[in-house]
Amino acid sequence: MLNRQSGPQLTGADTEAQTGSGDVGQTQLDLRRIQAVFRRRMPLFFASVLLALVVTAIITLRATPMFTATANLIIDRQQQQVVDTQAVLSGLPADSSTVDTEVEVLRSRQLAERVVDTLNLTQDPEFNSRLAPPGPIESVIDGVSVFLGAAAPDAAREQLSAEAAALEKERVVDVVLDRLSIRRAGLTYVMNVSFTSEDPAKAARIANTFADRYMLEQLEAKFDATRQANTWLNSRLAELRVEVQGAEAAVAQYRATNNLLSASGSTLTEQEISTYNQQLATVRAQQAEAEARLRTARAQLARGSTGDDVGEALGSIVVQRLREQRATVSREVADLSGRYGPNHPDMVRAQRQLVDIDAQIQAEIQRIISNLEAQAQVARERTGSMAGSLGAARGTLAANNAAAVRLNELERNAESVRALYESFLGRFQETSSQEGIQESDARIVSRAKVPTRQSAPNVPLNLMLGLVLGIGAGLAAVVLAELLDSGLTTSEEVELRIGLPALGAVPVMSSVADAVDRDLTPVDYVVAKPLSAFTEALRSLRASILYSRLGSATKVVALTSALPAEGKTTTAVCLTRVSAQAGAKVLIIDCDLRRRNVNRLLGIEPTVGLVEVLNGSVKLDQALIHDAPSGAWVLPLASGGFTPKDVFGSAAMDNLLADVRKKFDLVILDTAPTLAVSDTRILSAKADVTVFLARWRKTPEKAILAALKTLDQAGAHVSGVALTQVDMVAQAKYGYGDAGYYYSSYKKYYAA
Repeated sequence: MLNRQSGPQLTGADTEAQTGSGDVGQTQLDLRRIQAVFRRRMPLFFASVLLALVVTAIITLRATPMFTATANLIIDRQQQQVVDTQAVLSGLPADSSTVDTEVEVLRSRQLAERVVDTLNLTQDPEFNSRLAPPGPIESVIDGVSVFLGAAAPDAAREQLSAEAAALEKERVVDVVLDRLSIRRAGLTYVMNVSFTSEDPAKAARIANTFADRYMLEQLEAKFDATRQANTWLNSRLAELRVEVQGAEAAVAQYRATNNLLSASGSTLTEQEISTYNQQLATVRAQQAEAEARLRTARAQLARGSTGDDVGEALGSIVVQRLREQRATVSREVADLSGRYGPNHPDMVRAQRQLVDIDAQIQAEIQRIISNLEAQAQVARERTGSMAGSLGAARGTLAANNAAAVRLNELERNAESVRALYESFLGRFQETSSQEGIQESDARIVSRAKVPTRQSAPNVPLNLMLGLVLGIGAGLAAVVLAELLDSGLTTSEEVELRIGLPALGAVPVMSSVADAVDRDLTPVDYVVAKPLSAFTEALRSLRASILYSRLGSATKVVALTSALPAEGKTTTAVCLTRVSAQAGAKVLIIDCDLRRRNVNRLLGIEPTVGLVEVLNGSVKLDQALIHDAPSGAWVLPLASGGFTPKDVFGSAAMDNLLADVRKKFDLVILDTAPTLAVSDTRILSAKADVTVFLARWRKTPEKAILAALKTLDQAGAHVSGVALTQVDMVAQAKYGYGDAGYYYSSYKKYYAA
């Protein structure tokens, strides 16, 4: 069975020290391990970085120079107020969300389509790949098509259906949108409109066109809103006009039907009653005045007055003239009376004349009194007539008031319709006055200038990105290489991954020998340079093998590997010579019936060997060959020694091993690869210990485990694993703690 021994046991102090500083030690170990991984993979890492930089430089140098032009827009918070009317489409509120919304509007596909149409970018080869000059691959394809008789590529490009043209325009819009960059300047109201093109002048032109089209779209939106509002208001006004006319016609017809005609804000009946009231008051006053004059005159006459003092008589011109005549006649009578006496004819004539005048005065006064009576009677009749008319008018007004309830309803309806019509008419006039004076909610702060320096490719930035990508690729390559590296590199890996003790490491001679000694073979080098690092590594392996099975003697040692070309025979021969140099009596038996590598390394061609000894045709002593340089003995295989028989499982092999145990201090069996030949399983079970050899960094872990499983099933005692062909210079770059890690520190210790 496999003896999977652990490493040396820790003492109590060692255990305590390890426990107390385990975390720190583990951290340092991990860091050093990472450092070691990086050191050994440094060529791969720098190759990946260099490759990434070269690829980045090539791509950068071959890239078409691009130029970026930027126009600046601002959401204008201060709007001009040309007319003091409310706009149909109100201005934008200058808040953060509005600015972000306008940024998205500038990125909209509709705006990009308008810019494409305005500048006819579908006919620009920079944006329309169909019009671009064909590249090398396209030229070859077009040439093959022409050669095969296909339609000319140019003719095929020129004829496009409506659907193809629409699809082509969409692709151009996609390219334009990819070249467009809209950014808000921090938290300000400024928006940066940037466009990238191969032509600097074209970049500035397209950026300015985006800004202009954006502002034009805002104005068009307001114009459209105003026109739509005017159209709707106009149609609504026509409807309201008809409604107003109908309502007012209904009011007029109802007034005429119900005699509710009015003027100056009141009905004719009300005006008539008002007139009647005024006239009645007047005639009543006139009646009272006439009756008062009549009563006064009658009262004066009743008191014995001749009527001279009646007021109307006093004011009568006839009476006044008669009185003037009487006064004249009275003066004449007085004059005649003093001159002629009462009987004088002139006196009598004058007196008769005076009497006649008095009679006329009395008659006139009577006529005035009669006139007063007539006037009083007329005034009374006029008052009665006016009162009757007033009563009739009031009756008519009462009927009108009853009909006015419906009239008020009709008037309110007409008034509401009229008010609505007037409000719509006023709004229509306002919106009509706004046409042509709308302003955009944004303005251009600065137009895009023709850029003088290219914006892409940015050589320093690209190289920096290439360096970063190269570092990432290098790290990924290192990790991938480590993951794909299934071989064993250090003794620590042997113990962790295989579960067996690490017996040692046999270096590749070129990594430890001087240049002048590299012409020697390893088996000759151990003899020529007994104090070299290579020889010392074999001594260390010998010591590990001899003391790998404590408590029992270790004389027969089988050396095997999983696969061929693992350095197994070279290690076996070198181990034999080193053991012989140490003073032990050592025998190496070549048990690889197919290869006979021991003969090749030692330069011998025996006629008899192991197979002949097992067959009994020769004695052991006759087949042994003495290795003069080291003093060891060799039991080789003759050139015709291969046989299909199971010679190693025979009793003769057991007897041979029992015999050599008595004659030699150490017997080394050079066996065939475990996975290739079944003979090794038989021999490993007969040996005291089996040493499993694995080529450094080459032998896959799966192969090692499969071979060890086979040996375990055969009952072999595998003492451990030894690494062969170890590059000591490269080994120093592997795991911290391995002996090879410190090779640079102790290699000068060995003598040349």
